[in-house]
Amino acid sequence: MPTAQGPQTTGVELDVPPVVPPESGGLLATFLDVTYDLGWLLAALVGSPWLLWKSLTAPGFANMLAARFGRGLGAVPRATRPRLLVHGVSVGEVKAARSVVTELEARYPEFEVVISTMTETGVEVARSTYPGRSVVRFPADLSFIVRRFLRRVDPVFVVLVELEVWPNFLRLCNREGRTVAVVNGRITPRSHARYVLFRRVVPQFRRISLLCVQSDEYAERFRQLDVPGERILVTGNVKVDGLRTGGVDAGDELGRLLGPAAGQEVLVAGSTHEPEEVLLAAAWRAVVPGARLILVPRHPGRAGATQQALSARGMAPQRLSELRAGREEPDPTRPALVDTIGELEGIYGLADVVFVGGSLIPHGGQNMLEPAAQGKACIFGPHVRNFTHEAGLLLEAGAARQVADETELAQALRELLGDLEQRERMGTAAMRAVSAQRGATRLTVDALAALELDRLAERDLLGHSGARR
Repeated sequence: MPTAQGPQTTGVELDVPPVVPPESGGLLATFLDVTYDLGWLLAALVGSPWLLWKSLTAPGFANMLAARFGRGLGAVPRATRPRLLVHGVSVGEVKAARSVVTELEARYPEFEVVISTMTETGVEVARSTYPGRSVVRFPADLSFIVRRFLRRVDPVFVVLVELEVWPNFLRLCNREGRTVAVVNGRITPRSHARYVLFRRVVPQFRRISLLCVQSDEYAERFRQLDVPGERILVTGNVKVDGLRTGGVDAGDELGRLLGPAAGQEVLVAGSTHEPEEVLLAAAWRAVVPGARLILVPRHPGRAGATQQALSARGMAPQRLSELRAGREEPDPTRPALVDTIGELEGIYGLADVVFVGGSLIPHGGQNMLEPAAQGKACIFGPHVRNFTHEAGLLLEAGAARQVADETELAQALRELLGDLEQRERMGTAAMRAVSAQRGATRLTVDALAALELDRLAERDLLGHSGARR
């Protein structure tokens, strides 16, 4: 399979054209398509009591649900120039696409880049990350909803970040001649096993023209799903190119509200999941109670429940929104609870030590390269299946500590917060490890250009309606 190794590579050559849709899928394919749609409708009907309850109790859920079923799509302006659709399912993927979007816009100013995502937090982060661009909600995978979405957004080329294989979306893109490529592709062992089980029934991957993947390991997993080797290209992790190396200034406001007292060290727990906030706070209280503790849940909507859980254990936190409103004065001796979106990068700038969440519980981890790029000593738990390559990179470089449980977590906190020299060694190693991985964005966009973007850019597409060839 083709491989593009390292930032010294100057270009990518591909010998494969975009996928051409089959003339007919036959009766079996038609039956499966109809059955798939009916399954969606049946699931919505059976699950309607839960959907109603969730809409009434979960902030933003009703809006997300309605938008995925097409509400607000009519407000999307009609295309006045060819569009590229870049889709990331949620916050991590939306942020990961930043360097790719920047490079696409620099190379192809004649195209309009539209961002799509699914979640409420994804939409919020997309709007703040990509000001001035159209941000749309990715549709529920019912054929009539997807068809309307594609007609309205009208992309000539679709870029899926990491992996999003919705059968109707891919089928209709394929049928209408809208080329689809995956960038920063990755597939976990659990997802791979599911796709292996169903690949004969729902052949999504044959409809993707190119998969630019992060590593040889991921490339092999896609090959096992019957993806032709010539359509797989190892280009590296574009998330690295979107990270700023070196400390990030948190800014005056965050520094005033969340910063430490004189001589106080700062422990930031980023992208945490229930019950990690309680576990971190307990370890903090047991071994480093003099440090400034800042908790940043992955989902800010959990802040109320997290506040109650901590208060019940005698560790009442201060919420960032309350501090901003002036309802409390900052108290560095109490935990700080961040209940806002899009501020983690600046908050990492305050840290001496960072715990990366989603890893003490079987969630699969969160991106530990973000604090590593800032030169922070990082700690994470045993559950990092979604970031095995990133975790391995930092561990091999001596830039991170992996702990097995809360006991080892407490020990690691005591050691690192009490040893400035060790923290500095780890931070320097982390920045070097991240910097050595740069270059994936250019290779990825080179591949998209060779696949079809250069050809599309040469055509006079102004006023062109749709990508159908």
